[in-house]
Amino acid sequence: MNSDMEMTDVRGNWSSADLVDREPPPRPPWWRRWIDSFKPMEHHASDRDTKANEAGEGVEFIAEGPGLKRTLKNRHIQMIAIGGAIGTGLFIGSGGVLAKGGPASLLLGFILIGTMLFNVVMALGEMAVLYPIAGSFSVYSARFIDPAWGFAMGWNYALQWLVVLPLELTAAAITIKYWGSSLDPGIWITIFLVAVIFINFFGVKGYGEAEFIFSMIKIVAVTGFIILGVVINVGGAPDGKFYGVTTWHDPGAFNHGFQGFCSVFVTAAFAFGGTEMVGLAAAESANPRKCLPRATKQVFWRISIFYIVTLFLIGLIVPYDHPRLLGNNPNASSHDATASPFVIAITDAGIKILPSIFNGVILVSVLSVGNSAVYGSSRTLSAMAHTGQAPRFLGYVDRQGRPLFAIILALLLGGLAYLVEAGAASEDIFGWLLAISGLSTIFTWLSICWSHIRFRAAWKAQGHTLDELPFKAAFGVIGSWWGLIFNVLILIAQFIISVWPIEKRGSDCEAIPNKDGSTSAFFHYVHPEGHPYSFANGTLREPDLKDCGASAESFFNDYLAAPIVLIFFVVWKLLKKTPFMVVGKGNKTGPSLFHTETIDLVTGRRELDLRAILEEERAEHAKLPAWQQHYHSLCG
Repeated sequence: MNSDMEMTDVRGNWSSADLVDREPPPRPPWWRRWIDSFKPMEHHASDRDTKANEAGEGVEFIAEGPGLKRTLKNRHIQMIAIGGAIGTGLFIGSGGVLAKGGPASLLLGFILIGTMLFNVVMALGEMAVLYPIAGSFSVYSARFIDPAWGFAMGWNYALQWLVVLPLELTAAAITIKYWGSSLDPGIWITIFLVAVIFINFFGVKGYGEAEFIFSMIKIVAVTGFIILGVVINVGGAPDGKFYGVTTWHDPGAFNHGFQGFCSVFVTAAFAFGGTEMVGLAAAESANPRKCLPRATKQVFWRISIFYIVTLFLIGLIVPYDHPRLLGNNPNASSHDATASPFVIAITDAGIKILPSIFNGVILVSVLSVGNSAVYGSSRTLSAMAHTGQAPRFLGYVDRQGRPLFAIILALLLGGLAYLVEAGAASEDIFGWLLAISGLSTIFTWLSICWSHIRFRAAWKAQGHTLDELPFKAAFGVIGSWWGLIFNVLILIAQFIISVWPIEKRGSDCEAIPNKDGSTSAFFHYVHPEGHPYSFANGTLREPDLKDCGASAESFFNDYLAAPIVLIFFVVWKLLKKTPFMVVGKGNKTGPSLFHTETIDLVTGRRELDLRAILEEERAEHAKLPAWQQHYHSLCG
C-alpha cells in the first residue's frame, strides 16, 4: 500500500492525505497579476453563443459580448441613464440655441426632442432586455433591418465617439482658462488624457464608478441651479431684480422665426446624446432584466426636470440677445464656460464664488463625456470586430474584460487634441471633426426606432405574443413610429438650416443694425449703388462677405454625417453584394421591407423563466393603486 502511494507520488499524483494537507499556491505579486491581466480572455463554450448569418452577409451575432465582464450594478446603470448625457450641450450649447431661437423655441424644441427620445430609449430597453448583445443598436440594425445598414450604423456611432474625445480634451483645457491659467493648453490636455486613461484601464467597473461620481455631481448641480433659478427670478438674488416673464416680452419669445426654431433640434440632440449608452451597458450589466427597465424609465425624469424645468428658468432669466451668449459673442467657442447661460445667470445676479463652482461642474461634465467617448467607441468597435465588420485585432479582449486595442485606438485619437497648439489652423480641423459627429446621434436614434418596428413585426409574424416580452416599451410601436418620423423631420430641419443659415449676430452678413446704431462697433447700411458697406470704429470699409449665406463648406460642416453613413452603406453592399433589406435566410418574394418571417429572433436571446417571473411581477403590479401603476409604467 505504501509502495503504491509512493509510486503515485513519483508520477506526480496526490494522495487523499496529501490533498488534505496541500496548501494553496502562493498568490503572485501585484505587478505580475497586473501584467497577466492584459493576456487574452479565456473563452469557454458557455461564454459565447454565436451564430453566423445564413444569408451570406458574413455577420456573426454575439449573444452577450466578446468576453466582456458583466460587473455593472444597478446603481451604475441608473446614473448612466440619469446623468450620463448632462454635459456641455446643456450647460453651454443651450445658450447658442437660446440666442438663435429665443426662449420659446428653446423650450418647445427640447420638449419635442424629449418626447421622441423617451420612446427611443423605451424601444432600446425592450430590445436590450431580451437581447443584451455587445454592440447593441448597431447589431439590432444589422439583424432587423439590413446588414449593410448595421455596418453603417456601427461605424457612424464609433466615429462619433472617436472624434468626441479630442474635442472634449481641448474643451477641458479651454475651461481651465476661466480661472486665468497661464499654463500651456497642452499641459492640461496631457493631465486630462492621463485621467481618462487611468479610468478606462480599470475596465467597465472603472467606467461605471467614474460615471456614478460624475453623474452625482452633475445632478446635484442642476438641482441646485433649479432652486437658485427660482430665487433669482423672483428677485431674491443680491441684485434684487425681479424677472418674472419679462424676457419673453423684451426682447421676445421667438427669434429668427422658423429658422430659429429649426436650429434648436440638432443642438438639443447633441445635449441628449449619450442616453443610448444604456443599450451598450446592457452587455456588461449583472442583471439587465432588472436594472434596464428602471433605467430607461428614469429618462422621463431627466427630460422633465433636468432639461425642461432648467431651460425654462434659463429662458426667464437670460434674454436671447445677451452679448455673452454663444452665437452673440463672435469670440466665444462651443466650450467657452463664460458663454454658458448658467454662468451668465449666476454672474448677472451678482452672486460671487458660485460661477467658479459651476464652471467646475462644466469641467466635470467635459471629462465625463470624454470618459463615455472611450467606452462607447471601444465597445462598438470590439463588437463589430467580432462580427467581421471591423479589423479583427480590435476584438481583442483581455482577462479583465477590456477591449484593449479598441481602447488604445480611442486614446491614440485623443492625441488629436494637441492640434490646439497649431493655433488658427486647428479651428478648421476641429470644425471638421465636430461635423463628423454632428448628425450621428440622429441616425442612431432613427435606427433604434426602425429596428424596434421591424422587431415587433417579426415577433408577431413568427407567432409570439407581447406577453412573452420581459419588458415592453410604454407606447409600443406607435412610440417608435413617432421617434422614426421625428428624427427624419430633424434631418429635414437641419438641411433647411444648412442651406439657409442664420447669420451670426455682429457679423458683416447681418443686415439689421443694432438698436443703439452709432455707438455700436459695427452697423450696416446700403450704399446708394446698392453695395453694402460696414462702418467699424469710425472707418468705412467693404464688408467681409466670404462666410455669408450657404456654401459647400458650411453645408458639409452641418451635414457631413449623412454622406458618411451613405458611403459605409454602399461600401458594404458592394463588398458583400447583398440585396436590399434581406435579412436572415432571405425572402423568396424579394426585398424584406414588409416581410419579417426570416429575421433571427433566437440568437442572443436571454432565456429566462419568463412565465413565472412575469406572473409574479404582474400580480404585484395589479395590487397597486391606479396612479401608482401608471407611475411605475412610465417612470420606474
